[in-house]
Amino acid sequence: MFTGIIEGFGTIRDIRPTGQGSRIAIEADFDLDHVKIGDSIATNGACLTAVTLENRRFEVDMAPETMRRTAFSTLRVGSRVNLERALRLSDRLDGHLVSGHIDGVGTIVSKERASNAVIVKISVSPDLSRYMIEKGSVAVDGISLTINAVSDTDFSLSIIPHTHDITSIGFKQPGDLVNIETDMVGKYIERFLMKPKGDSAPKSEAINMAFLAEKGFL
Repeated sequence: MFTGIIEGFGTIRDIRPTGQGSRIAIEADFDLDHVKIGDSIATNGACLTAVTLENRRFEVDMAPETMRRTAFSTLRVGSRVNLERALRLSDRLDGHLVSGHIDGVGTIVSKERASNAVIVKISVSPDLSRYMIEKGSVAVDGISLTINAVSDTDFSLSIIPHTHDITSIGFKQPGDLVNIETDMVGKYIERFLMKPKGDSAPKSEAINMAFLAEKGFL
């Protein structure tokens, strides 16, 4: 589990294809204190397992599913990525609960200066935007951010100078792909409300618009 508060950058040092997957070597720009082989490190928001570790350099294996669901296919040797070590239960939760399980990919549409902030618009599929709400949380390349506005096909963010300077959102440009993880709370609520309990339960027991209307809530 992560918070979406980025600790620093990592630089891709090596990429070795392994069939449809890949092994990637990353060098962090900060000390990986208390990290050991087998620990999880969020890399551009994706929860990856350190399989080798030497000083600030570690390697991770990316399964075919990870490659399909993320923007990692665009990485090259020298690319910089956001890094966050796993949350400790004694830490303050400064961002929001981030699982590190990427839901899909978005594309940066525009970046516009607005006083001391940068407004970033990102296009996404309706399958992702359905779990977004105005002033809700979203993880973009692992960065915990607040949604300014959202439609079926895109959402916008207001990036403060600190976030712009210390994360990859600062050097991303229109056309670049980013990893998106929507708020897990919304996904669980939808699952619990829309699916009847047990395969044998009648469909009418699902909480949907028809059910709410039948019970007088609409």
